[in-house]
Amino acid sequence: MLADPKVSQWPKVFWRMFEPSTLPRVFAVPPGTDFPKALVRGLQLRSAHFPPEALARAQLVVNTRRMARRVRDLFDQGPACLLPKLSLVTDLGENVDLAKIPPAIPPLRRRLELTQLIARLLEQQPDLAARSSLFDLSDSLAALIDEMQGEGVSPDAIRQLDVSDMSGHWARAQAFIGIADHFIDSDEDALDVNARQRRVVENLIARWQVAPPQHPVILAGSTGSRGTTLMLMQAVARLPQGALVLPGYDFDQPDHVWRRLDDALTSEDHPQYRFRKLMRELDLEPDQIQHWTDELAPSPSRNQLISLALRPAPITDAWMTEGPQLANLDKATADLTLVEAQSPRAEALAIALRLRQAAETGQTAALITPDRMLTRQVSAALDRWNILPDDSAGLPLQLSPPGRFLRHVAGLLARRLDGEALLTLLKHPLCHDGEDRGAHLLHTRDLELDLRRHGPPVPDSDSLTKAAIRKEIPEDWVNWVSTHFCDQQIPGERPLVDWVKHLRKLAEAISAGSSDETGTLWDKNAGQKALTVLTSLEDEAKHGGAMTAHDFADLLGALLAGEEVRDRDAPHPRIMIWGTLEARVQGADLLILGGLNEGSWPEAPSPDPWLNRQMRDKAGLLLPERRIGLSAHDFQQAVGAPEVWLTRATRSDDAETVPSRWLNRMTNLLQGLSGQGGPEALAGMKARGQQWLDWSETLEDAPEIVAAQRPSPRPPVAARPKRLTVTEIKRLIRDPYAIYAKHVLRLKPLDPLVQAPDALLRGIVIHEILEHFIQDSVLDSALLSRENFMKRAEALLDEHVAWPTARKLWLARLERIADDFLQAEIGRRGDGGPVAFEATMKLVLSPLDFTIAGRADRIDRNSRGALRIVDYKTGTPPTESQQAKFDKQLLIEAAMAEQGGIEGFDPLPVAEAVFIGMGGTYKEVRAPLTKEPPEKVLAELKVLISSYLEPDQGFSSRRMLHKDTDIGDYDHLARFGEWDRTAETHPEDVK
Repeated sequence: MLADPKVSQWPKVFWRMFEPSTLPRVFAVPPGTDFPKALVRGLQLRSAHFPPEALARAQLVVNTRRMARRVRDLFDQGPACLLPKLSLVTDLGENVDLAKIPPAIPPLRRRLELTQLIARLLEQQPDLAARSSLFDLSDSLAALIDEMQGEGVSPDAIRQLDVSDMSGHWARAQAFIGIADHFIDSDEDALDVNARQRRVVENLIARWQVAPPQHPVILAGSTGSRGTTLMLMQAVARLPQGALVLPGYDFDQPDHVWRRLDDALTSEDHPQYRFRKLMRELDLEPDQIQHWTDELAPSPSRNQLISLALRPAPITDAWMTEGPQLANLDKATADLTLVEAQSPRAEALAIALRLRQAAETGQTAALITPDRMLTRQVSAALDRWNILPDDSAGLPLQLSPPGRFLRHVAGLLARRLDGEALLTLLKHPLCHDGEDRGAHLLHTRDLELDLRRHGPPVPDSDSLTKAAIRKEIPEDWVNWVSTHFCDQQIPGERPLVDWVKHLRKLAEAISAGSSDETGTLWDKNAGQKALTVLTSLEDEAKHGGAMTAHDFADLLGALLAGEEVRDRDAPHPRIMIWGTLEARVQGADLLILGGLNEGSWPEAPSPDPWLNRQMRDKAGLLLPERRIGLSAHDFQQAVGAPEVWLTRATRSDDAETVPSRWLNRMTNLLQGLSGQGGPEALAGMKARGQQWLDWSETLEDAPEIVAAQRPSPRPPVAARPKRLTVTEIKRLIRDPYAIYAKHVLRLKPLDPLVQAPDALLRGIVIHEILEHFIQDSVLDSALLSRENFMKRAEALLDEHVAWPTARKLWLARLERIADDFLQAEIGRRGDGGPVAFEATMKLVLSPLDFTIAGRADRIDRNSRGALRIVDYKTGTPPTESQQAKFDKQLLIEAAMAEQGGIEGFDPLPVAEAVFIGMGGTYKEVRAPLTKEPPEKVLAELKVLISSYLEPDQGFSSRRMLHKDTDIGDYDHLARFGEWDRTAETHPEDVK
């Protein structure tokens, strides 16, 4: 735009944006106003009558890069003009040679140095804190040091606090706070970020006092919550052409309320407290704060309502006196919707529905909440309509694929490799992600199946080689796995430099795979961010000293958790998800304030292990309520927007939630204004919200789905099993469907990936201990002793059980029952001894042509030639009643023995069959051979088997389980849960 030649000759004195004033110049915009848009509008109006270069001479200072981008975008929308000089509060003064202040020390370096100092302190005084709290203490102390530097508080101010009533705690705290002296009193060449920023501002202010700038300097968007920023705001406000523009200033708040905000201990959590503090520093009164533009707030009546609702305590007095003066409550709440959902899921779905409507109608809408769980639920709900919201927070780097990958690789250094850790990395999308990725996944599947079947609990090179032979896996791939995954655990301490180099080398090698290609670990946005974190750690690692692998893994996880990465996918242009910080500098047609519950919004203050509220106030530090006050200001600013939704869940995790204090105040105030239609206005807000909740419930009500029926498949007779083991007869009685799934469908449950010292392993090992011990004692009766029993048990436990804790526990149990077992064994030897171990049993049931097979743990023969069948149980042996009805193992084995079903034995009578319980206590339970003679058992067995060979007999699921809580291997296949034990079976022919 060309300027009038005559106008361009105007003297520069007429280019003043602001009239001279003896008072500091402070402007503000009311809550609910789109602050960046109002800021640009005010600049355009004030420069409209000046030549184009007048606006270019102005310097606009904003508090965040987001606001700078938004201001630039608004100027780009037109009309065409020269732009003001845009800069950030943190960059102000950087382009001027103030004192040649060196660059700030990287925060990571300070953190590493703090960690070392605290670690040494804990080594000298281990009673101060647990070693596991090392990084938490380092972070907390680093935050305290940053705050002391930002607020200009010296260590002497902390030491001189009156702590007579808490000397014990203070003595421990001072041991840590004393570390801060080294950093706060450091020289000019080793300044922290906050210390350097304060030094820059102090030098800039000193320069302005000598030669103040004559061009307009406008600082906009800051509330002065930090000491350095507050100091800069005071200086700007006193410049000849300086001005402040405050966001969300409550013009409706009376003077007497402003005066009650002077005490930080009682007013820090009020949304307008920071503005009152600024006014005190500038010697201004509330009526001396000017409007930046003449435009009204989107809803002045709503601003009046919220202003009264958020009054400082005691609030009820103000409500009683000022409440009757409120007018137009219906107008104030007309565009307010209150959603009180029964669960977070219902809340998220209602929000998603409203955002979907906004997307369809072309309305810009934003969800504002600090609750990241709620934002993820809303994003998931929007995904069903292919709506990808523009989420300003992105994804924590530690949860991105590169972040997870690096944490898994670091875990190799800190922990012993097990099957789960190995397969987790092998299946990761960044592992071996070159051209041979398909072959890699095929080999990984084969290796997993072998590990599930053969173990071992701790894979090593030898076990991997054996697995490769069994599965015919290529040797080069197995060598790659052995080299990069096995024996990576490193004990002891090492310099951080070595840890970082080793991690990067190992991660890149695992990503590249067994070929010579380069992996894609550092590709894309998340990979580049992860590489930046690791490179920064490499650069500063020399300041980290020595640490263990566990400490290094924790450090890496903490660094990754502190970064975020945004997806490159193009989001929806009008549907946004903002944090409260982003909401301060953005604007939308619809704002949804979600998660309005205590603990979420506002968040609970973080515990301070160093100073209490009174000590912080006396020292000049910020109070814990500062964050609550900033959140309150964000709420007051956002709730004044043109259209607003207020949402919360009344229950979460099966517990009632507490509504946000600000929402609670607003609803209570409306409820009490019965003379002005407050209850009706509140009811209207809730009714509008309930309508959306009803719609969301309708959306969730899927068409009626026919529930699964209790299965009872009837396969062809030819497909039915012709052979079962003795132990499977119990399953045939209790859960026939399991027999069908195993023998007809031929489905077998996968073995667990990570072997554990479970009941199955314990049973196998105890059986082997007893077999070896009894065999030895048969050859030499002198070995039938407690000493030999425990010696044999200890040797076999060491050989077969890889878990030291399980070995000691199982050995202690055996030691507890050893005397009872030996006494009973000696008694049995008095009437014959063992003649067979693990005896094979087999009997063909005629005329059914059906085979029953089994294996007896031990066969004894007494002095009369009769047999005794012994079965060892590491669990609770079945009672005689249970054996008679369901658990017929010993009864069937006795019948088989008398029919000549024991390999190597002629048909012989069975005098006794006994379960020997080797659990927590020694116990013997005999089979009821008298009540259930072999002839009867054999006849009943034939009836049972013949019935399941009939075409119309189905294999019903969970037919006669002992307890409803019993879990079967094939319950999921039978869709148990969609039906219960009261449901009728559904016989069905299958082919």
